[in-house]
Amino acid sequence: MNSRLCLSSHQPSSKLLERVAPAPPPPPPRVHLIKTMSYPQGTGEFISTLPERKGWAEPLIQYKDFWFRRLPLEQILLLQDAMEPRADDIILATQPKCGTTWLKALAFAVTNRSRYSFTDDHPLLTTHPHRAVPYIEIPSPGTDHAHRHLEALPSPRLLATHMPMSLLPLHAGSRVVYLCRDPKDTLVSKFYFERRISETSDLSMDSAFSMFCDGFSSSGPFWDHCLEYWKESLARPNNVLFLRYEEIKSDPVQVVRKLAAFLGVPLTQEEESSGAAQEVVSLCSFEKLTSLQINQVGGVDRGNRLYVGNSMFYRKGEVGDWMNHMSHEMGEKLDRIVREKLQGSGLVF
Repeated sequence: MNSRLCLSSHQPSSKLLERVAPAPPPPPPRVHLIKTMSYPQGTGEFISTLPERKGWAEPLIQYKDFWFRRLPLEQILLLQDAMEPRADDIILATQPKCGTTWLKALAFAVTNRSRYSFTDDHPLLTTHPHRAVPYIEIPSPGTDHAHRHLEALPSPRLLATHMPMSLLPLHAGSRVVYLCRDPKDTLVSKFYFERRISETSDLSMDSAFSMFCDGFSSSGPFWDHCLEYWKESLARPNNVLFLRYEEIKSDPVQVVRKLAAFLGVPLTQEEESSGAAQEVVSLCSFEKLTSLQINQVGGVDRGNRLYVGNSMFYRKGEVGDWMNHMSHEMGEKLDRIVREKLQGSGLVF
């Protein structure tokens, strides 16, 4: 057990690790993330020269053929020179609304299982998965620049990103887990998330559908993002693991085993016998996570009339829910576009 990977860099503060009192704690205050943010000299000017398009909760900016929100793009530009990737980094990569929160919880639980029991002292019971596994290109609350916070984390680091593979500062020895999802369900989840985070959103499903089909969405085009990681997983299968959201839904225990093996901490025979994989699945289940106080209250104020509440990262998590929000014709059109974009790659949805 002592030989397992221990991600001490993600050990929450002692305050977060305290057991939950019998009476629920008061809701945590909003965290203001952007209000004191200032652009480094030159970065803001460069971003102002890039194509910008409105339509989602906030305008998106095109850089290297992908679309980004302004804050992540600023950080991405800084990271190209400032971040020092490490050989033992573990990167969880997704497009927004493709199961990021679930993957973070699973990977954190798998890699830290020698540190914590699965009962009432586990950090995921008192810490939101997005705080347990920080983003590379999104500053943690209370920090100005993401890379400064990341540099202070001891190795091995468990990190997350929405960046395309081509922009990711990556060491050749790092391990990457990529999670994709049926584009129709991704779009529906994105649509409702965008409407919830904006106080003034009048986004309609028709307009969201049209923009998504045009390849215009955060971290999109959807198909290009998937393709970059897909091709890298074929070229370097020991370093890039390509997973599907539907795969986790259908057999989460097997995915936990696959994750543990890929990350170099395979389940032991003793753990198999004791049902450790099932315990990880139970701890990270949609039902369990959504029932926790930390995932129901609080959030981050991103400025520009955008507020991302902790509960907004959980909606339904169902496979095939798109049929309740899109017409059959819309689904067929999006499937056709994706097939054409992925033709010849071997990747299909």
